[in-house]
Amino acid sequence: MQSSLIGKIEKAKRYAQEKDRVVFTDFKVSFRGDNDSYLLSYADGRWSCSCNFFSVRGMCSHTMALQRILAEMLPGEVVALPLEG
Repeated sequence: MQSSLIGKIEKAKRYAQEKDRVVFTDFKVSFRGDNDSYLLSYADGRWSCSCNFFSVRGMCSHTMALQRILAEMLPGEVVALPLEG
């Protein structure tokens, strides 16, 4: 294997451990819930989910789960819900 590729692999491993290097600005995901699959998105500092609960409350278990998963990689103001527990 070329030494330059080995160096890139090592750098990638280090970057993967330093999650604070990554900040999501927008994305879309499919989330498989207990009852159905939902489309979630994050753009312009706002969450969206195709589930009925989100349409009424502006938050849901799907968006809160993603906040927990991605907490280190989302801007601080996005993770507005308590993530303890």
